[in-house]
Amino acid sequence: MIRTFFLMTFVFLFSVAFAQQLPQYSQYMFNKIAYNPGYAGAGNGICVGGLIRQQWVGFKETDDEGNSSIVAPETYVVSINAPVRALRGGLGATIIQDKIAFQNNITLNLIYAYQTTLGAGDLGIGVQLSLLNKTIDFTEYNPTSTNDPLLNEAEQSDMIFDVGIGLYYRVPDNYYLGLSVLQLLESETATDATSTKLKRQINLIGGYEFSLPNTPEIDILPSLMIKTDGSSVQYDLSALLRFKNQFWGGVTYRYQDAIAIIVGMEYKNFNIGYSYDINTSAIGSYGSHEIRVGYCFKIEVNKIKKVYRNTRFL
Repeated sequence: MIRTFFLMTFVFLFSVAFAQQLPQYSQYMFNKIAYNPGYAGAGNGICVGGLIRQQWVGFKETDDEGNSSIVAPETYVVSINAPVRALRGGLGATIIQDKIAFQNNITLNLIYAYQTTLGAGDLGIGVQLSLLNKTIDFTEYNPTSTNDPLLNEAEQSDMIFDVGIGLYYRVPDNYYLGLSVLQLLESETATDATSTKLKRQINLIGGYEFSLPNTPEIDILPSLMIKTDGSSVQYDLSALLRFKNQFWGGVTYRYQDAIAIIVGMEYKNFNIGYSYDINTSAIGSYGSHEIRVGYCFKIEVNKIKKVYRNTRFL
């Protein structure tokens, strides 16, 4: 398994074009359920989370009359996943809203993952059913020609169904590896004004955890994520320092795109993280903000005590 992951990493790194269709996350190492269905049920309790990403803050489109519109991407994620012993695995769900200019994409993902022990760790084999509602508001565009029938149309929307699969292997307190394929069917749809075809995306992730010599309260957490649609690729290389399993900070480098600074903390079962992207691409100095929160808990069921009565002890 490890050899296979390293082989795929080697192949991805030698692609030369870079693109992204699905949303990207600087704090991907804390948001695995959003792109790998094999992660569902990997924790020890019910975990809920939320994420807000404001990309290229201040990036606007200005027309000839000086009117400006915000066209920078905005992403919102709500997620939940939990182990279910009766199903020998875990269930999960995510709602992702991705807004780009005058497009609004809302996706509902329903997830099941079979969890089993493999060697020193645990393997999750997951499947994801996705329902995407894609909407484009043509009334927000400023056409150079008022005779364009397409841009005179009102809002257009359509529903698209697709599936995803994923593998997630972890050795607790040591390392993890994940491989997923989203939008596997590459579904397509068309309306009177537009046509849409989803692009299959492969996600590869790996991370390791080790403590500094003679300083067990400080952990080093390097990780790597690679995304490709077959014709383009993007990868993030990250390194975090964690203090007493409670506070962390570090950086992520996204090749030819940005450097992200990440900080976070955990208190009891609640955790929060923030990242700021410093753009290194031709997009300019517009930065990106990302805030993430999470909470995990267990439902304790008190067992009913059984009482046995015997006439000999009355």
